[in-house]
Amino acid sequence: MTKWLAGVSAAAVWLAGAAHAEDVTLQLKWVTQAQFAGYYVALDKGFYEEEGLDVTIKPGGPDIAPPQVIAGGGADVIVEWMPAALAAREAGLPLVNIAQPFKHSGMMLTCRNDSGVTETKDFPGHTLGVWFFGNEYPFLSWMAHLGIPVDGGPNGVTVLKQGFNVDPLLQNQAACISTMTYNEYWQVIDAGFKPEDLTVFKYEDQGVATLEDGLYVREDRLKDPAFVETMAKFVRASMKGWKWAEEHPDEAADIVLENDETGAQTEKHQKRMMGEVAKLTAGSNGALDPADYERTVKTLLSAGSDPVITKEPEGAWTHAVSDIALK
Repeated sequence: MTKWLAGVSAAAVWLAGAAHAEDVTLQLKWVTQAQFAGYYVALDKGFYEEEGLDVTIKPGGPDIAPPQVIAGGGADVIVEWMPAALAAREAGLPLVNIAQPFKHSGMMLTCRNDSGVTETKDFPGHTLGVWFFGNEYPFLSWMAHLGIPVDGGPNGVTVLKQGFNVDPLLQNQAACISTMTYNEYWQVIDAGFKPEDLTVFKYEDQGVATLEDGLYVREDRLKDPAFVETMAKFVRASMKGWKWAEEHPDEAADIVLENDETGAQTEKHQKRMMGEVAKLTAGSNGALDPADYERTVKTLLSAGSDPVITKEPEGAWTHAVSDIALK
């Protein structure tokens, strides 16, 4: 009888804790893959639960824009690239960066050598594949920096609105396409190209890299101290997940695969992706580096006659959450 009562008491305590768990909904920028491994690890390993959080992770996709989701109340926090977040802020949606798990940019332009493009001076006269839905901003800034028009004229480039695949390069529809170090580049390699067949331009090497995969919330919600505390718990647990993923890349990839309800991902690709993603999160403790922010803003403001943002943003980031998370 005593043991039974003890068991009931323990269950009651557990249920009471579960009942008071704080709900948090995270909207990812893209589909379930190792790009977001830290969040799935934090969920799988109980890091969120340890913080008293009940986290729901919503995968993204080609028809899902995280800023629109959070604007409509469909998420508490989103994963977004800073160019898109700043553009949304200037357009009237006050997004604020509360943490920056990705220290480095994985964005590249991958070109076929047989297209004649092996240097940036070779771009004019060629077709370049570019992602849109906010992902075009770093590219447009880069072209403006190079002084290359994007109007399709003889002295400029023709911009092909690229789907989220590598078909334009494989089918010779474009000399170059947008790729990430951890994803599409390897799809090109898997399609039969050798590294020596390709020329890769990393945005970081070109001096126009912008911040990717930051965590953003709506500014008005930061006025609530309870929400700030909840986000601090979320950031702390998420970064614990990211550091675990860096140290255990293969196991982290397995966790991602377990959460992929579509079954579209492969073990080979996810483990390779996790290895590359770990290079991008390395060196970040979750707090945004103001110098990285300033570099991003400078790049976006230098987009010639059609800049991504037209003025220096104010209040676009805060350490209020990460300072608490890192105590």
